[in-house]
Amino acid sequence: MPFYLNEEEQDGRSAAHPDKDWGASIQEESHSRAGLPARGGGGFLCRYIIGKKGETKKRLETETRTSISIPKPGVEGEIVITGQHRSGVISARTRIDVLLDSFRKKQPFTHFLSIALNQPAIQEKFLQFKEEVLEKCSKDHGVSSSLFQNPAKLHLTLGTLVLLNEQEIQKACDLLQRCKEDFVDQIAGGKPLTVEVSGVEYMNDDPAVTDVLYAKVHMKDGSDRLQVIADQLVERFVASGLMLKEWDRVKLHATVMNTVFRKDPSAEERNNTMTGKSSFKERESFNGRNILKLFENFYFGEVQLDSVRLSQRFSSDASGYYATSGQLTF
Repeated sequence: MPFYLNEEEQDGRSAAHPDKDWGASIQEESHSRAGLPARGGGGFLCRYIIGKKGETKKRLETETRTSISIPKPGVEGEIVITGQHRSGVISARTRIDVLLDSFRKKQPFTHFLSIALNQPAIQEKFLQFKEEVLEKCSKDHGVSSSLFQNPAKLHLTLGTLVLLNEQEIQKACDLLQRCKEDFVDQIAGGKPLTVEVSGVEYMNDDPAVTDVLYAKVHMKDGSDRLQVIADQLVERFVASGLMLKEWDRVKLHATVMNTVFRKDPSAEERNNTMTGKSSFKERESFNGRNILKLFENFYFGEVQLDSVRLSQRFSSDASGYYATSGQLTF
């Protein structure tokens, strides 16, 4: 979060959270002033900062000796902090940042970085996989047709984001393009990446109690270029403050069966498939031992990957894939 100081202030003092860019500024005149976008407008986000009966806002103002102006409900704008002392304004700003980060962590994700795997040949093989699993394993505990992914939405998830307004969506789109220029084109060599989708694996510890079954993805040439691109993208988005760091490396996987689909077939991205967590309190697991034994090396096909998309959760475009807010192409 850079602070832009006038000449008298540029004496080497560093600002709080220098790695975050909120488009804010602070200037020393007769008083100090800082502004930051009211993410999500003046609605539920601002109510979170204001607190019950205004208690959070009042406490912040009292303890930092500042005045905090928050946009009215329904109004998009900045939260403005003013005070007689620069230290008080910075303190209030830092504490609001902490509140906003806490708020973001509590929200369900709205978007995710994805790589589509829904090319016709892959969809055809996936439907063959589904048919054969149901033919050979339908009597296994918990196995049913409702568990299978929508073939039009087969994809890799690189990371999830909570984007609370159009400004943040645009920021994410801009960051994607910078990543393309900074490293993606160089790693990909300006060409699509050829990958193979082959074999299945499960997420949890016991194959007899499976919630998520996924297809494995690897570069056909044996390189780690796709992994490097995925890891560096997530690193950049985490540094921007738009994504939370969850893992040291991105797990390249394409979900093919998920017990969360059993209760709500439209909830393709409702759960965190990396941990098996779901918005539903109860999930009926399935016995995946026979599936893993019979389809351990099932070949879903070869595909050319040429883009990373900023996909919208709970959405569909004309092709049946998730609606796209922005993308980078190789």
